[in-house]
Amino acid sequence: MSVYNFSPGPACLPKSVTEAAKKALTNYKNTGISVIELSHRSDPIMKLFDAASDRLRRLMKIPENYEVLWLQGGASLQFSMVPQNLLPHDSGADFIETGSWSTKAITECNKIGHANIIASSKESNFSYIPVDFKQNNDAYYTHITSNNTIYGTQYKVFPEIRNTDSFLVADMSSDILSRYVDVSKFGVIYAGAQKNMGPAGVTVVIIRKNLIGKGYRDLPAMLDYDVHARKKSMFNTPPVFSVYVVNETLKWIDKLGGLEAIEKINARKAKKLYVEIDRNSIFRSPVQSKDRSMMNIPFVFNDVNMDESAFLEFCQKRGLVTLKGHRSVGGFRASLYNAMPEKGIDLLVSAMQDYEKMDFKH
Repeated sequence: MSVYNFSPGPACLPKSVTEAAKKALTNYKNTGISVIELSHRSDPIMKLFDAASDRLRRLMKIPENYEVLWLQGGASLQFSMVPQNLLPHDSGADFIETGSWSTKAITECNKIGHANIIASSKESNFSYIPVDFKQNNDAYYTHITSNNTIYGTQYKVFPEIRNTDSFLVADMSSDILSRYVDVSKFGVIYAGAQKNMGPAGVTVVIIRKNLIGKGYRDLPAMLDYDVHARKKSMFNTPPVFSVYVVNETLKWIDKLGGLEAIEKINARKAKKLYVEIDRNSIFRSPVQSKDRSMMNIPFVFNDVNMDESAFLEFCQKRGLVTLKGHRSVGGFRASLYNAMPEKGIDLLVSAMQDYEKMDFKH
């Protein structure tokens, strides 16, 4: 029986990628050495990093005036690095609060500067993306989380920055590479790899070059974008294996037809599940329909007395695993990242239909 992993992250990877990784672990490019044993200063690994950066640039159509950095520490470290590098002393940034990760970014920013929450959907348990807000004229940037893994909301239209001296910063950890976005609309995009790009261990930062090296404060070298840009992400030993897997994933997306093709596939997969949730008499979506995510789809029982563990066990017997919802929402969550086969969604829909037909009165 095949197993379909609906985990919100670390998430499933394409089979071709994991097969390539197995080979690279024993003999990388006929060197006779594992990819995790080669020096990061060696020619094969330097070329690997260049290839990954070039491939990402091409897929995302990243303009030349942006740097691509391969860093460590996850998106959580970027919650601190962004304000440390981009906020002058005693200054502030605007935040739109749409879930737990944006809340954590706000907390970290407040340790360095002032985080102004200009809009929040917290009062509705983050069931929608706020659109009514007023940006502060003195805010250096506006920070958003493009997709919310826990609550299942996603920006369809990104906020416009009216202040020409300001810029947009986006945590795209859970939907980068799932669709085309115009990178030039952002000053900074950052993303942990473990959803759509590869395994945990590497974080990509796409940053406009004129935002690097502001020198607002004396930073530790590992926290300074300028250091990493000048050293081409090789200031310290980088996460070589994680970048290798990212590069293989980028190849896979390329073969599918790029981001325009993957976006159509993701939209089709998500639509199948949303149609069933809306049709099925025992399930419902807690998210406003206009803001529903293509990547993370939470759903709950209509009857709060129904046994969630029984449905999870029912699915697990069919090879449909890691469907438990986050504790703050409850219910179930299906994460449909790029590598989730469409057959997995078809089987989940069938399981929901079969479960609906069961007699729960006896």
